[in-house]
Amino acid sequence: MPRLIGEKIILREFRKDDLPFINSFTTDYEICRNLSDTFLRNHPLESTEKYLNSILENSSNDNLNYVIAEKDTLNYIGSIDIMNINWVARIGTLGIVIPQKSSHNKGIGTEAINLLLKYSFERANLNKIELDVNEFNLGGIKCYEKCGFIREGVIRESQYREGKYYSTIKMGILKREFTVET
Repeated sequence: MPRLIGEKIILREFRKDDLPFINSFTTDYEICRNLSDTFLRNHPLESTEKYLNSILENSSNDNLNYVIAEKDTLNYIGSIDIMNINWVARIGTLGIVIPQKSSHNKGIGTEAINLLLKYSFERANLNKIELDVNEFNLGGIKCYEKCGFIREGVIRESQYREGKYYSTIKMGILKREFTVET
């Protein structure tokens, strides 16, 4: 996969030396509470290494996996993926994590999503990207809407966090709806 170059960031391939960064956020409650249930428990280094190796070996043709990196240094900021691509229906699922809190609220997520959407629609010829977001992840919802995602539905009380049930918001964007603001 080619590197995708933005104004502040670059989406690059995963590298072995990304392992400590990938594993470090799996114990950070503030980061993991906004992610899928996969991150509700800590991940031992060995399972994170197995995950990274599967990406490095390119064992799945159904995913586009990128590291979000600083443009000048290529240092790890986070990761962004289009997963579970259905090549017949031309649909994939977006996932993004930016564990470095110093990188939050700087437009990095918006830029990363727009770079990957552009690639997904123009080069990979996908027609739709969808995602699930927890209703309490207000920052994520705002970012997704800014990138053009539309709320398509709600899965009621599908998440259990901190003694309460929360709903999952289903969002999606079609190729014909995608525009990058300049």
